[in-house]
Amino acid sequence: MSSSKQLLLSVARKYPLRIFFSIVFGFSGAVFNGIGTTLIVPVLLSLIGQEASLEGGPPLLQKMLAPFEGIAGDSRLLLMTGAIIVLIFLKSATNYGSTLVSNTLARRVTSDFQEQGLKLILDVDVEYFSKMRIGDLMNRLGGEMNRATLAVTGAVQLFTAVATVGVFLAILIYLSPQISIATTLIFPLSILLNRGLLSNSKRFGKRLSLINNHYSSGLVELIGGMRLVRSTGNEGREYSRFTQMIKDRESIDFWAKANTGIIGPLAEFVNIVALFAIVFISRMMFADRLDVLATILPLYMILIFRMLPYLGQVNAARDALAMASSPVEVVNDMLRRDNKTFMENGDRPYTRLTTGIHFKNLSFAYPTSQDLILRGIDLTLPKGTTLALVGSSGAGKSTLADLLPRFYDPNGGQILLDGVDLCDYNIQSVRRAMGIVSQETFLFNNTLRYNITYGRPDASDRDIQSALERANAWEFITKMPEGLETKIGDRGIMLSGGQRQRLAIARALLQDPDILILDEATSALDTVSERLVQEALDELSRERTTLVIAHRLSTIRNAHQIAVLDQGKVVELGNHDQLLRQDGLYSQLCAMQFAQSHAEKAEAARAPEANLTEMSYAARSTLNSMIGSLGLLAEDLVDTAEERNELSREAYASRSPCSSSSNPWKNSVLRKV
Repeated sequence: MSSSKQLLLSVARKYPLRIFFSIVFGFSGAVFNGIGTTLIVPVLLSLIGQEASLEGGPPLLQKMLAPFEGIAGDSRLLLMTGAIIVLIFLKSATNYGSTLVSNTLARRVTSDFQEQGLKLILDVDVEYFSKMRIGDLMNRLGGEMNRATLAVTGAVQLFTAVATVGVFLAILIYLSPQISIATTLIFPLSILLNRGLLSNSKRFGKRLSLINNHYSSGLVELIGGMRLVRSTGNEGREYSRFTQMIKDRESIDFWAKANTGIIGPLAEFVNIVALFAIVFISRMMFADRLDVLATILPLYMILIFRMLPYLGQVNAARDALAMASSPVEVVNDMLRRDNKTFMENGDRPYTRLTTGIHFKNLSFAYPTSQDLILRGIDLTLPKGTTLALVGSSGAGKSTLADLLPRFYDPNGGQILLDGVDLCDYNIQSVRRAMGIVSQETFLFNNTLRYNITYGRPDASDRDIQSALERANAWEFITKMPEGLETKIGDRGIMLSGGQRQRLAIARALLQDPDILILDEATSALDTVSERLVQEALDELSRERTTLVIAHRLSTIRNAHQIAVLDQGKVVELGNHDQLLRQDGLYSQLCAMQFAQSHAEKAEAARAPEANLTEMSYAARSTLNSMIGSLGLLAEDLVDTAEERNELSREAYASRSPCSSSSNPWKNSVLRKV
């Protein structure tokens, strides 16, 4: 069974009453329409005084007139006219009821599609979003679902039109089987002519869905990458690309509408030719009974004329279904759950960590790749301590951090919280107990208050202020035009990078997480912003179980443990001083970050009186941070007295983040300088 039929059948099973009433109203309207139309001819004949000619007419007419037998003169005419008016009124009322029910059904189906789509987006694994573009999802949740709903209303309209045509055909056959045989031989020509047009409608519908997807996806990317477009001077190229898509969409839409528009006129032309053919055939069939033909033919022609618009509705409904077939397939594919992966949820509620976290022999590969990103990771993070992950790009640091909130599940091994497998916990309860601050902070296009309280909507103003003060964010918020009610634009565009980070930290502080994940939260900040954010992070991390991904090694000197990752494996583990003494990869990373190789440090330590030029260069490298701090003070680029004092202390101390008090190499260099 095709996806379109499956989706329509699922709708039918879900809303049986609405569909039932649509069918009842549509069929009742068809019956009232057919009977009312049939009675028109006797009334017209009565008006011209030809009631007697009905005696030789068809039996159907005699049965319809039976209720009016015995009523003479104008009273009979008035009653028949009244009956026609009542029948037409009932037909109009039932058609109106059918329209209301079908429109209600369409709105409910659209809402249901969108609700299912949103539910799926919130439930599906993160890997789904790595395969789908945001624009595609938006187009499917919006335009494609609205277009798919047309299939539901089109099906109801098709049934109503077919039922009406069926009633008229039954009356026509009962009136004259001979003429009806001729009619059934002629009118199918219209159906054959429409078949090619319906095939074109399906083709245009698919092309329209495809170009709408491309346009929506591209537009979302264009808006998101506007800075890149401007910085590379590609406005003209993007304008040309999108205007071409707009023109292509306009062209496809024009031909689709042209194809739909020709159906009605073509059907009307064919039907008129068919009517004349029926008249000539009827004349030949009733050549020796023209009095009977004079009674039957006017009624027959009126019934056919009344039926023709419904034949047009049948064609229009079939065209609508053909146009909607592609959106229905797209929506059906999106709403399917059997071709997507969903994370199994445990039933054990998470409360608070009591002992710690154990990454036990973890291995992991992304679903789209066979290459392992993590291999045999075995780390322990005791409660209330900090574990820092360092390593070169691609070593697996962020991947390991993503496993803790179960954005992915490992291919092998376990993550144990207090000795219990993470998969056994209710995932929502675990995530609510976690605070995540990353390099790219996401903020909603809403007020500062909304963003700060997103994890805790019921927070009081006092709690909000306390969190902002601890995050070094209260001062800049008080300077905002509307304070906490200030809107910050899309993704917080009105805020600086440091302000966005501090806002994210305040959000985490307000949430009071039990477990904290910091993913390179200061790597993209300037010196002043980094210092303020780092102070806020220190406040946030206090007495919490914290996993830190570090780019700037200066931020993790005080971590209880530092795990050095290389090609998905833990190659070194210890605190800052221990790792420096090991003189391994961590020491190399530290030296590289401050433009000082491991070999140069070793040489300087072995020969403190050697080459003065080399030591002078090393000293200048060591003093870089002091010069930067003094430059900020000289340019008056600090906001508060606290920042000024802190930068002054840094300038005087001039301590390298990779150094320790027992580092003889640095002490010797400074003495020489």
